[in-house]
Amino acid sequence: MTDGSKNENMIKQNINIIMKSKITLLVILLTFSFVGSNSVSAQTNEEALTKLSIMTEYAKAKNYDAAYAPLMELRASHPKFNRAIYKYGEKILKHKVKTASGDAKIPYINDLMKLWEERAVNYPSKTPKGEYAAKACQLQYTNKAVLGKTTNDLYACFDAAYTADKKTFTDPKSLLTYFNLMVKLYDKGDKSAKELFNKYDDVAEKIEEEVKNASTKLNALAEKEEAGTALTRKDNQYKKYYGQVLSAYGQVSNALDVKLGKRANCDNLIPLYKKDFEANKTDAVWLRRAVSRMFHKECTDDPLYEALVKAYDKADPSADTKVFVAGILVKKGKVTEAEKYFNQAYDLETNSFKKAKLANRIGLILKKKGRYGKARNYFRKALKLNPSNGRPHLSIAAMYAASANSCGDTNFNKRAVYWLAAQEAQKASRVDPTLKKSASQSATSYKAKAPSKSEIFTAGNAGQTIKIGCWIGASVTVPKV
Repeated sequence: MTDGSKNENMIKQNINIIMKSKITLLVILLTFSFVGSNSVSAQTNEEALTKLSIMTEYAKAKNYDAAYAPLMELRASHPKFNRAIYKYGEKILKHKVKTASGDAKIPYINDLMKLWEERAVNYPSKTPKGEYAAKACQLQYTNKAVLGKTTNDLYACFDAAYTADKKTFTDPKSLLTYFNLMVKLYDKGDKSAKELFNKYDDVAEKIEEEVKNASTKLNALAEKEEAGTALTRKDNQYKKYYGQVLSAYGQVSNALDVKLGKRANCDNLIPLYKKDFEANKTDAVWLRRAVSRMFHKECTDDPLYEALVKAYDKADPSADTKVFVAGILVKKGKVTEAEKYFNQAYDLETNSFKKAKLANRIGLILKKKGRYGKARNYFRKALKLNPSNGRPHLSIAAMYAASANSCGDTNFNKRAVYWLAAQEAQKASRVDPTLKKSASQSATSYKAKAPSKSEIFTAGNAGQTIKIGCWIGASVTVPKV
């Protein structure tokens, strides 16, 4: 007897044992639950449970080919019997698609999409429209060659899914595919620059919303740990999951920027926004997106940028508008005046996630201008509001490292600043799963620039505390050797 036959016999034996207990219990429950039911309905439910048990056990053992027949029988005769029909049915049909070749894939692809439609009919509250419509589009995209789908066909599919239920259209891969299709259509001349930029902004804002949701949940776990409460096994699983979610969206966000690339350079943006400015100078959403795009693409030297900022501040004065006004002042060298607007912006923002993002943004602007002390204040505000984002820690570490030569009275003490930088980078590694590797590498790099063990031994100050002056105003303990 082959190993395959042995395994199949064992599965059948296990199924029989499970069924004896499960079926007996269910029949008893059915008998007492449905007063008007007769022996025929009880027998029907027993048959359905038998098929469900067989399908489930085969699917759990990843013997999807054996699970296929009971799946098809259940779909035909008892489509509402149990949601497991659709949970395992998806895995079974995905296996069929994967293992088939060429045109043989097509019936299984179509049937998988039909399965999702059946799920929506029989379990509407458990089948989010955006999520499952995006799955169907992604399946067609993956198999576009065999299905003969064009870029226009696929974009229309994703766009319909996104429009129908944007809230549950959350899969990072599908969001990226959706935007990539828009870029292809733009490159072919089928979509305008305006449509391309609008879709970029739309998808980018959606990603930011999902990042906010995951960060909020991760922050709750971070605060629990900070309070000294040990995370449960389930908490740690969620912590890992939210970290993976943030990492996935971070990768997609970067990919969006790369994909947009030179298509959104100043030569393209300025003529487009000039042409549409008069028609949109009171449209706060249009102005926000135009100002943001001009800012991030460094098109701020053109007079149009200032006109856009002023119009945005007039149409919808907010924390955002104050930051952009401050940015113009910084560019003109009026940093002290700009700081007043930064403070106003921070005070105006009420949403804690946006406030954290704003604080980090202000910190980066001040850091670039060498206002390290004030930049650190904003980075620390960002960390307090969103502790699971480690980037402000890395910014503080970079400022410490940049100040090593000017914030110590001796060569040893100057280089001791790198220990502070390393500590800050290590904090980023601890709190932010998406930065664990890069932050650890930064910490190692900073430590390599700090005094060596032999230099500590020569100085004879192991374990002593060194006070770092200038804007840093902190102390660091010399490692023991």
